[in-house]
Amino acid sequence: MNDDVRNIVLGVVAAGISATLGWLARTFLWKRKLRRKQAFFGLPDNSESLLVVNRDPAASEPAVHRFDVYALLELSALIKDCGANLHVVTHDAAHQGFGERTEFCVGGPGSNRRMVAHMAAMLPGVRVNVDPEPGPDRGAFQVGSERYRMNPGVTEYVILARLTVGDRRETRPVFLFCGQRAITNQAATRYLARNHERLTRKYGTGSFVLLLKVINSQAYGPDVVELVGDVTRAAQAPLPEAPVPRNTHRAS
Repeated sequence: MNDDVRNIVLGVVAAGISATLGWLARTFLWKRKLRRKQAFFGLPDNSESLLVVNRDPAASEPAVHRFDVYALLELSALIKDCGANLHVVTHDAAHQGFGERTEFCVGGPGSNRRMVAHMAAMLPGVRVNVDPEPGPDRGAFQVGSERYRMNPGVTEYVILARLTVGDRRETRPVFLFCGQRAITNQAATRYLARNHERLTRKYGTGSFVLLLKVINSQAYGPDVVELVGDVTRAAQAPLPEAPVPRNTHRAS
């Protein structure tokens, strides 16, 4: 074998080794990213998850609002990306506890009984005005001593929460998407899909409760969302005894 042939063979071997190492590195990084995502959502390979849907209170017959359907589709994509399975149930048919499998619960307490139960058990510091009569406080959130009113289509709020109960490592989280309107539920699911890596870096697999503001949904749909703040401490503490909060955030 002369020098030219030897150099060609060595070059091919070196290129093959480099390509293999590059593929292994990319595969390692992809798997590490997937494992972090699975840990955050509590969705290891082939695990089971639950999608709890509300019903549109404005419909005369049982139906799901189209924006809640969009929210379910976005959550379904996240679940499938993790290699997990999903089961869809209506809010009044989910007769089981939590912690055995990851749950995604969509819709405010006015349209989702399951949300009512979760908030009573895990978010005692949050109240939602479900009075159907028109008024400035219709649909308003109270979080601790703060009140957040909505201006439909202009300024609306939604709570995005990841909650776990107990200290067992195998306990699966419950994700809550509790919005003042259906479009805000979709906004929260989209925010989670876009920001789960940042949330993983900040919270790991712990609990959090975020209050989000949806801006001008009548023009921008569910895409323009601002983080109002982390309200975990206020949401998980009992409400203050004062009958009327002193601080009110008026929708503008």
